[in-house]
Amino acid sequence: MELNQAPVAEAGMLIRRPIAEVFEAIVDPAITTKFWFTHSSGRLDEGKPVQWEWRMYGVSTKVEVSEIVPNERIAMRWSDPPTTVVWTFTRMPSNTTFLEARNFGFSGSGDEQVSQAIGSTGGFTLVLAGAKAWLEQGLTLGLIGDRHPKGLS
Repeated sequence: MELNQAPVAEAGMLIRRPIAEVFEAIVDPAITTKFWFTHSSGRLDEGKPVQWEWRMYGVSTKVEVSEIVPNERIAMRWSDPPTTVVWTFTRMPSNTTFLEARNFGFSGSGDEQVSQAIGSTGGFTLVLAGAKAWLEQGLTLGLIGDRHPKGLS
């Protein structure tokens, strides 16, 4: 990373499922709740804000999609203060998909931005691992809920 360059969180994972199935897993909360958030006010769609909830933590966020290119890309803003997340879906051989999440636009001091990017990288890594387990094996690993268990300081 160059000096004075804003930090970017990046995570990627090969998922051994067709691209349309992987794309649907991100836009359809009936699937996404198997590996990420617990509740959603609706499906991801351009220009229609939705609310995502992680009830085990008592937190929620507004999500605003600025662009959807089916089976290729989703660009959205979320969190407070808002950051941008870009999902990229790449068709790979043998009916597999490479799914990448990039999160950027963090605020605060340089150290605060780096800390947010590191946390986001870890979070999206867990989301992608959970998506892989669900889509390939039908397993709900509970990675997000187990990341910050109650009683751990």
